[in-house]
Amino acid sequence: MNIEQIYTGCLAQGAYYIESQGEAAIIDPLREVTPYIKRATRDKAKIKYIFETHFHADFVSGHVTLAKETGATIIYGPEADPTFEALIAKDGQEFTVGALTIKVLHTPGHTMESTTYLLRDANGKDKAIFSGDTLFLGDVGRPDLAQKAAHLTQEQLAGMLFDSLRTKIMPLADDVTVYPAHGAGSACGKNMMKETVDTLGNQKKMNYALRQDMTKEEFIAEVTEGLLPPPKYFPLNVKMNKEGYEDIKDVLKRGTKALTPDEFEVLANETEAIVLDVRSEEEFVKGHIPRSIFIGLKGDFAPWVGALIADVKQTILLVTPKGQEEEAITRLSRVGFDHTIGYLKGGFNSWKKMGKETDSITSIHAEKLIKELSDKELAVFDVRKESEYSAAHLPQADNTPLDVINEHLASFPDNRTFYLHCAGGYRSVIAASILKSRGIHNLVDVAGGFSAIKLAGIKTTDYVCPSTL
Repeated sequence: MNIEQIYTGCLAQGAYYIESQGEAAIIDPLREVTPYIKRATRDKAKIKYIFETHFHADFVSGHVTLAKETGATIIYGPEADPTFEALIAKDGQEFTVGALTIKVLHTPGHTMESTTYLLRDANGKDKAIFSGDTLFLGDVGRPDLAQKAAHLTQEQLAGMLFDSLRTKIMPLADDVTVYPAHGAGSACGKNMMKETVDTLGNQKKMNYALRQDMTKEEFIAEVTEGLLPPPKYFPLNVKMNKEGYEDIKDVLKRGTKALTPDEFEVLANETEAIVLDVRSEEEFVKGHIPRSIFIGLKGDFAPWVGALIADVKQTILLVTPKGQEEEAITRLSRVGFDHTIGYLKGGFNSWKKMGKETDSITSIHAEKLIKELSDKELAVFDVRKESEYSAAHLPQADNTPLDVINEHLASFPDNRTFYLHCAGGYRSVIAASILKSRGIHNLVDVAGGFSAIKLAGIKTTDYVCPSTL
């Protein structure tokens, strides 16, 4: 028996490879399927099944392409309604992979079709569950994503999730391994642990949602408390996962078109394409194409693209570090952004060499901010999450979280300089690029963010542990 977690950090997503006696199954694959095929080839195994735990909202799965390339059967749990060919399993139905058995446990609540897959070894012993978004480590899936489609309230779905956990998962033995679909950093839950694998027994001790003495009413209240609005691209990803999508090979072919600076400029001016610069924040601050948006590859790239650009049909022109064009297009396609139409050949340096217009961001170190803070009228905007801001912040700062910055445009002064910061510098540069693209240029970025502010000894509000908020 071979179980391998294939974890993608930028999406906080876990896909799974299971192999036994020359047969293999993939659970919740990402869109680029070549790694799974190569993995099976290495084991001289045939991919027999592709198990989907539910219609994912935060990424586009690779199920359709993988089935096409391998002949494997796509399996969903009860109540799934894809438009492509798939086997809709019954609750309790079993499938064999070599000497192993995979049993379908219908666990609605996160979505109506949400399913947990129970793996049994050759002796029939329960070994692991692949819990999708039903059970995370430290948390459970949010129950507000499927309410419109299911014609149910989030409270009704949360009640179903309570029943699913207590009738299907909690009765399993403590030594069963839990393999979730996501870890910390995903927008699919609130309090996920940084670990990506655990025992069910430990989760029964550590996970607030699995308390033995918890009533359904208490569960519903705790699971639905503090849910932030889901990113706007989530429904669009669900639609692609239910209806199918373009082959990633075609997406890459279209996106990896090298454009000279002149060609790039013409497309930027004559189309509605966004110029997306994926270099580091330090490089972008020093110089960039006017009105371009910065979202760096080294950060939580794909989720921020989804949250801030939102429309997966938006055409995109890329400015990338040399040799990272394909990586950027691949990571965009993971969240459904398939309409990259080319990249700047030679990168930003080629743009500068042609003498074309450039822009930059004024940036200061925290030590200089100390001098500026003597001005009682100083305007400071903290673009971290509300929970980060509540834990500790500059007394002068207003909280304008990056994911809703477009709703705060009127808050930024137009007649004087203001300052932006986040935790480490990545998000504030994204915010600065968005503001500048909308004609707001009277801003200064604080390099290094709140971490640098604290190191500089600048007075902040008393720190409060976020878990106690």
